[in-house]
Amino acid sequence: MTELILYHCPQTRAGTTLWMNEELSAPCEVKLINVLAGEQKTPEFLAVNPMGKVPALVDEGHVVTEAAAICAHLADRFPDAGLAPLPGDPARGTYLRWMFFAPSCIEPMMLDKLGNTPRTNSSSVGYGGEDAVLGALKGLLTDRDYVLGDQFSAVDVVLGSTLNFATMFGAIEKVEPFASYLDRLMSRPAVQKANEKNEAFLAQLARE
Repeated sequence: MTELILYHCPQTRAGTTLWMNEELSAPCEVKLINVLAGEQKTPEFLAVNPMGKVPALVDEGHVVTEAAAICAHLADRFPDAGLAPLPGDPARGTYLRWMFFAPSCIEPMMLDKLGNTPRTNSSSVGYGGEDAVLGALKGLLTDRDYVLGDQFSAVDVVLGSTLNFATMFGAIEKVEPFASYLDRLMSRPAVQKANEKNEAFLAQLARE
């Protein structure tokens, strides 16, 4: 059995990787880190991730951090699941482009907006401005079910999770084509299983 340990805490960015784990039929052992109790700053966890944050994945002694990187790694780790175009497939370029668009463009744009941080010079920030981000997303998701067209993949876990968070908190309005895309993703059995597990994890942490 492959030794895969996924460090997780509910209501954090680790939710993305918990969803990914469920899409793969849960090959990872999930270890809870109680961030409210400061467990992410213990020497034991800092030895895994010196940044002191979740998610983190340990794969047979190799550490992967950052939600998008973990999802990309797991998709490649289990190629039979068909959640990533294989190396050499031209579609892999599209897959990687949008896999990293989510943390590189959507998330900083969202945080700037929620924090009321105006950017007068769009060229000075990596995401280029709210209009550019929204325009790119609308162009991507119009008239297609998933990022790669008809095929669901790990990029939808990362992009969908980030977009869902942004719409929940009002940084992006849940209009078309975002609404249909998110409704399609949030109805997936893996999402439902991840949500159920998170409810149980929250109850467990409350008892500690």
